[in-house]
Amino acid sequence: QVQLVESGGGLVQAGDSLTLSCVGSGRAFSQDGVGWFRQVPGKDREFVAAISWRALRTYYADSVKGRFTISRNNAKNTVYLQMNSLKPEDTAVYFCASSGNPLSSGDYYTQSQYDVWGQGTQVTVSS
Repeated sequence: QVQLVESGGGLVQAGDSLTLSCVGSGRAFSQDGVGWFRQVPGKDREFVAAISWRALRTYYADSVKGRFTISRNNAKNTVYLQMNSLKPEDTAVYFCASSGNPLSSGDYYTQSQYDVWGQGTQVTVSS
């Protein structure tokens, strides 16, 4: 079983940048599809971005497209989420998740396709 640990969250101002990291340990994390999701209290968790295991495919929510970039370094068992031009509405707890199963393109957007989740990291963007 893989374990995921997110880091890099914090308090920033609108327009600033942050990079989140998700480090995986355990099973062959480098072969997992990985996604980032976020959740605001009282709302459903929503998809943010995802990346296939060899980084050949990436996926983004419309709300972050052009501002966020997902990448991975399999030698370091780490997936990154570079967040630029942050907005107050990006404020949320950000979770990374991994799937040890083969994923089709549509699967990356779906929470139930991921079997391991991290504990989350808080991102707060002030206006």
